[in-house]
Amino acid sequence: MGAEHAVASPFTLASTIKLRNGAQMPRLGFGVYQSKSAKASTAHALAMGYRHIDSARMYYNEDEVCFAVNKFSEHTPNEGTGKVWLTTKVTGSEHGTAKTGNAVDESADIAKKYGLKWDLFLLHDPTAGKEKRLEAWKVLLEKRDQGVIRTAGVSNFGVKHLEQIKEAGLEMPEVNQIELHPFLQQKPIVEYCQKHDIVIEAYCPILRGQRFDNETLQKVSKKHDTSVAQVLIRWSLQKGYVPLPKSDTPARIQANADLFDFELDRDDMAALDALDEGKPVSWNPVNVD
Repeated sequence: MGAEHAVASPFTLASTIKLRNGAQMPRLGFGVYQSKSAKASTAHALAMGYRHIDSARMYYNEDEVCFAVNKFSEHTPNEGTGKVWLTTKVTGSEHGTAKTGNAVDESADIAKKYGLKWDLFLLHDPTAGKEKRLEAWKVLLEKRDQGVIRTAGVSNFGVKHLEQIKEAGLEMPEVNQIELHPFLQQKPIVEYCQKHDIVIEAYCPILRGQRFDNETLQKVSKKHDTSVAQVLIRWSLQKGYVPLPKSDTPARIQANADLFDFELDRDDMAALDALDEGKPVSWNPVNVD
């Protein structure tokens, strides 16, 4: 699949990507990492058309997110159909059979309090070591099979971490969420995921506001009369990823979704692809043992 064909133009907030289990996950997500008020920002995002909210246990805002989704979704039920897609994650410090089981149940209870269920539950990082990672992954699969969560995936997993799951004879993740943007393209991980039908979610797709003065970004932005953030998100969509931009500012939340009326051409994509420096703006623990 060529990059320019990875997402149909025009893209809409109703666009989804199909996971191996048949679930339809919205192509644009909304992140709430370090949100000053996840309740308010989630409410703004939902009102503006987002249907995919990405939280985590270590963000300490699962309750706020679920509260906002519950208030909004009285007539838009959370049924794993792409109407309101909810994601959370269990961090490495909670990996291991007992710890992960308790963590998943705790997060599931928060969602259940609001009549919701997590559509996607991820292992947040691979920092616990091979044994505890595999134990934690088995727990996610078991909780999915028990109906506690709907879909299981990972985050910040490199090729060797994914290979360990495969070598253990376990089902592969549906999703791998990693830092992705033109300056950090993580091609070996992307290629591995694409080969194994693992959907790639892109966090930090707009570089946390860094590097916006880059000459190439500015040139493409001016060419399409759009913001640099919109160019970066559109690049991610056209690469076939599921970007997860975040903001607490209503105007920026709206702007980050205004991707309907332009498409990056081959020259634009080639220019942006050429920016890869292998430099993260976040923690990116894809190479830990």
